[in-house]
Parts: sequence; C-alpha cells; structure tokens
Amino acid sequence: MPTWKIAAVQMDCRLGAVEDNLAAVRARLAGAADGGARLVVFPECVLTGYGFASRAETERAAQPIPGPATDAVAADCAKRNVWAAFGLLERAGDRLYNACALVGPTGQLITYRKVHLPCLGADRFTDPGDRPFTVHDLGGLRVGVGICFDSSFPETARILALHGADLVVLPTNWATQAIKQATLVTRVRALENHIYYAAVNRVGDETGFHFVGHSSVSDVNGDFLAIAEHDREAVLYAEIDPDVARVKKVVHCAGEYEIDRLNWRRPEMYAPLVAPQVEPFTGHNR
Repeated sequence: MPTWKIAAVQMDCRLGAVEDNLAAVRARLAGAADGGARLVVFPECVLTGYGFASRAETERAAQPIPGPATDAVAADCAKRNVWAAFGLLERAGDRLYNACALVGPTGQLITYRKVHLPCLGADRFTDPGDRPFTVHDLGGLRVGVGICFDSSFPETARILALHGADLVVLPTNWATQAIKQATLVTRVRALENHIYYAAVNRVGDETGFHFVGHSSVSDVNGDFLAIAEHDREAVLYAEIDPDVARVKKVVHCAGEYEIDRLNWRRPEMYAPLVAPQVEPFTGHNR
C-alpha cells in the first residue's frame, strides 16, 4: 500500500480573530500541499483561539459545522487534492463543542468533538463530546482523531487502534505545564498501540498561558519521525506507511521474543475500566 506524506502545522493564532486565523490556516494549507502533503493537520482551536473567560465569549467565536470555515477549507482541499484537519469551536443549537473538522478533497466533512475536558480555557464552557471514537478511511490511510486532553486517557488511542487506525491525529493546545504530554506521552501512545501518532500543538501566548510547541509525528516504535522546536512556528513532514501499522505482532526473535499489544489483550480482566462512574462527568461549572 502506498505511503502517505503528512504535514503538521505548528502555528500561533489570535483569540477570537476567526477571519484572520482562517486566512492563516488557508495559506499554510496551500504551502503544505505544495510541499507534497496529502493530509495537513493544524492545532486545537486554531480557528478561534482557546483562552476564553466565559461561555458567552466562547459562543461568539464558534461556528456551525458545516459552516463558513469548513466550506472555505473544503474549497482549498478540492483545489489542492488534499485532506485537512483543524480545530475550532462548534455551535450546534444550544450546545457548544471543542471540535476538529476533517475535510476532504471531494467534499467529505467529518467532525470529532472533544470527549475529555480539562478545567482550562474554552473547555470550562464547552459540552463533553457526544460521539463515539471513529476511524475514517481517507483512501488507503485509516485515521482516528483526538483532541489534546484526550491523549491523557490511553483508552482513546486504544479504541481507535482497535477500530483499525493507522494514524491518530491530535490537535492540541499544550502550555508549559503539559511539556511531558508533548515530549513523552505521544510516543507512548504510538508504541503501546503500534500506530503512528501526530500531535500538533500551537505556539505563542494567550491570556496568561505560554504554548510550548514541540509538535511531533511518532512511528509505531515510539520514535519521533519529526519534532518541532519550542516556541517557533514550523511545518513538519513525515511519511506514514499503513502496512507497517497494520502488522501488530512484533517479532524480535521468532518463538522466543514476540510482542502483540493489541491481539494479546485480556478484556475479560478489564471490567473496572468500563464500570459506570458514581457521578458521570457532565462538564465544568459555567
């Protein structure tokens, strides 16, 4: 199966400046496509910014999906024959979500809504994601989506791997306190599921938070294929080989040292993982 060249766009954005942010995303999408990327991934909330102080402010920056932003990016994807994944705040009736839109070259539009919400920034005011973790075939590359804090829950990547993901993309807004998420946890998620993992962070400062960059693409062995510097905008490129991700058994020495972290699970032992919580999470105080 052919490999896929992907691009991870590490960039800054301006809080609430949706039109300016959209213009910047479109320009970088064009540049990454010219660089040969078939899938271009942007940070969490890159369209809107993240550090809002109230639900009203958060709602003002939100858009429906489909909406003006996804329509504009879809037109660019059609022109460039490329896929794009970018973060934004989604307004759906009286609900508000931290979302990622995955847009394809023939008008495909897929939305993921962030499931795990930290008490931070816009996530203090958004509603918990209400859709199951799903894998999408882009035409030979099977992609799962998470957002930022989702990576702190290993169940997220594991479910996507069990659904057949070759690659998990994770738009994120990691600030200084989350440096180990950027430099350590992403590689672990790749290794423990034998998948590729692309974590795309932002840079810059916003409402008292400094975003650390260190976007990366990890391979199935938990090694960085590419990693961006701290504090600088950058575009990372990496080659993803779906065939490598799909062979889950790792044979170091036949019959003596073999590893399969997916197919040798013991789900009958994992009941506490899916036991209902006494108080189900419904979001933070608004």
